[in-house]
Amino acid sequence: MYNKTYDTDKRKLLSGLSHGSIFFSLLGISVGIPIAILLVSDDPVVKDNAKEALNFHLNVWLYGIIFGILTWVLIGFLLLGILQIVNLVMPVIAILHCLSNTEQPYRYPFIFRLL
Repeated sequence: MYNKTYDTDKRKLLSGLSHGSIFFSLLGISVGIPIAILLVSDDPVVKDNAKEALNFHLNVWLYGIIFGILTWVLIGFLLLGILQIVNLVMPVIAILHCLSNTEQPYRYPFIFRLL
């Protein structure tokens, strides 16, 4: 699919950084990291990983709002707990995929892809 040769170490670093940016979400700069990588990089795999990371950010925020509203109904606490686990586990899986398979972007399961 991607014929041009790119630096695999740079690809691993930028793809991993895109997916790992979710861990900086409390700082408010987490979404800026994949946006910057998307704008700066010319590697199609890195761009696809940055788009997927942005989609994951948007989904986490959307589900956080929905589950936060549901907290008023008392079921939201369980859903917020599950969301936090997903928020920690899925980026780790994505980073490991980016480090082991540099030729294919990672796709998060069960998310809406807006980008």
